[in-house]
Amino acid sequence: MELVGILEMSMLLPKYSDIEHYVTLEPQTSYIFRFIIQNISNIQQSNGKHILSNDTEEAEYLVQSLVDKYWERIHTGHFSQVSQDIRKIYAVGNYFKIFYLLFRNSEVEQLAKCNEILDQAILLGCTQNLYVNNVRLQNCLQKYFSAVLYADLRLPIIKSLQRQLLRCDIPQYDCPSIDFFRKNCFETKCPALLLNSISHWSALEKWRDLNYIIKIAGNRTVPVEIGSNYTSEEWSQQLIKIRDFLQRQFCGNIKDSEFEIEYLAQHELFDQVPELMKDIRIPDYCILATKAEQKVDIKAWLGPKGTISPLHYDPKHNLLCQVFGAKTVILAAPEDSSNLYPHKTQFLNNTSQIDAINLDLQKYPKSANVKFLQLTIQEGDCLYIPKKWWHYVRAETESFSVSFWWE
Repeated sequence: MELVGILEMSMLLPKYSDIEHYVTLEPQTSYIFRFIIQNISNIQQSNGKHILSNDTEEAEYLVQSLVDKYWERIHTGHFSQVSQDIRKIYAVGNYFKIFYLLFRNSEVEQLAKCNEILDQAILLGCTQNLYVNNVRLQNCLQKYFSAVLYADLRLPIIKSLQRQLLRCDIPQYDCPSIDFFRKNCFETKCPALLLNSISHWSALEKWRDLNYIIKIAGNRTVPVEIGSNYTSEEWSQQLIKIRDFLQRQFCGNIKDSEFEIEYLAQHELFDQVPELMKDIRIPDYCILATKAEQKVDIKAWLGPKGTISPLHYDPKHNLLCQVFGAKTVILAAPEDSSNLYPHKTQFLNNTSQIDAINLDLQKYPKSANVKFLQLTIQEGDCLYIPKKWWHYVRAETESFSVSFWWE
């Protein structure tokens, strides 16, 4: 991108008034941001000529020092105890750092470096409600990096599966009203398969084209699970680029590949890549919350055939929506918990030791008393799983699901 394009994109950086409310208690940081923002403004007004000034050199030094300082503060103590303001300052600092690097050099190696910095801003920083143009800036940077770095990468388009009449041991309702859902599912805590409730999602078509995902999110770094089941000894996690994950798992036969099954599971992808939220909508059923203005947690589940979520329960209501592919689901009621042999460790105490698809009654005899319910969730379906209901999920094909959790 020529300098003029980078200058135009820099107009989306925050003004001091956008960030003042979370830097006022940090006088030195406040001074640095004022200095940097004024310098960026001078660069913009001079059409890039001010890049060569002494003030710019000082601003570059200050922004690097600021990012280093807040990186250390984020990594001091437990991450959960780090304030959002500290993480917001870190994110904004990295935004400015990216633009100083781009002003100096927009070659491929520099773009790759800036892309890594953007990942750090999103993963370690707090970019939710950061400032008014935050999402626009992220989207512009992501498209810019993708267009240059991975223009030649081509991935498959996932074929649509023909709907089949398959076993379903729970009630099925065709796009029920909120009142019907409340009376027959939510209040009775009865799982149900909801048909045609997300037919308006553009994701149902757009996300089949993995090149579309690459274009929007290919450069993002995400955590993937390695191995088909998180309770196995071989299971591990790794941070990788979405483009590398998609290329390894969706190009060719995974059985013949040198790579193990990988699963982008339970990830807050839509906070990390807000542009993807344009393709979906939070289902209206999620308004049935016990607390006013209850936040809905949105999670992404993307992977090849054979990924498994072992039998477990969640503390919140769950609406599991299938964008493409099909999954076998096995359910068990909370009343059967004593027969499901939960793990005794704190980390896995919501997960059963049994293999729900292949019961070993000799090893786990009480599981014979459990009334298991089985179904297949197909493209465009929503499965309502009440809180504390046990569920096992296995992908029968390449699959992309979105879950909505609420209380």
